Amino acid sequence: MHIIKLVEPTIEYKHEIEAFREEMLEDGSNFAGCTGLKICKNCESWLDELAMLADAKTCPNGFAPSSSFLAVRADGRVVGIIELRHHIKTSVLKTWGGHIGFSVRPSERRRGYAKEMLRELLSVSRERGMISVLVTCDSENIASARTITANGGVFEKEITVDGKQIKRYWITL
Repeated sequence: MHIIKLVEPTIEYKHEIEAFREEMLEDGSNFAGCTGLKICKNCESWLDELAMLADAKTCPNGFAPSSSFLAVRADGRVVGIIELRHHIKTSVLKTWGGHIGFSVRPSERRRGYAKEMLRELLSVSRERGMISVLVTCDSENIASARTITANGGVFEKEITVDGKQIKRYWITL
């Protein structure tokens, strides 16, 4: 049984997206996989940015086209956001950003949502014809490391980026 479903962000979820953003800001959370949500002035501008990034023709140089999804619980609450980058040809993505980024709302953590979000996105990755994906996390983020390994992530190595330790994992699809 699925505890969440991944849906494309739409204006229908405006209030939930804004509440998610506010909770992340109040907590001081990292907006991994949230593609500019932290700095967008409103939900509409964030949705416009996602639409631009989703299409290789409109995606700016230096960025990878990507698909973003809301993790929505049965009651309509957005519990997380996850992003699939269609390739990792940029230096940042192939070094430490990876194919997938995700965040779970602070009040909804430690309930298995991240594990389910990643599991569902791996199916999307397979449907796109991807063979393997790179997923990274901060070395001290034990919860993310467990989420990645629970979904088949194989530790490759640890790297240092701007003084911060990052773990790299590959998941074969």
